[in-house]
Amino acid sequence: MPIQVRIPTPLRKLTAESETVTAEGGTIGAILASLDSTYPGLIERICDEQGAVRRFVNIFLNDEDIRFLADKETPVKDGDEISIVPAIAGG
Repeated sequence: MPIQVRIPTPLRKLTAESETVTAEGGTIGAILASLDSTYPGLIERICDEQGAVRRFVNIFLNDEDIRFLADKETPVKDGDEISIVPAIAGG
């Protein structure tokens, strides 16, 4: 079943300006791979060369930061919502 993924404004140029897209997969990593096959170039803005989520990008599964769960191995299920949120620098 497709999972809803909320896309932040800076990345919407890669999703034809869609705020929410769907992706398939059983883990956050599989969802990201699914997104990248549908929206080429998206994963390189979210993950570094080693495949880890970039420091300045937060991914939330139902309002929980995946870094406090199982990171990219975090399982997802029908009805879950994933939000990709770029970190905001303050000053």
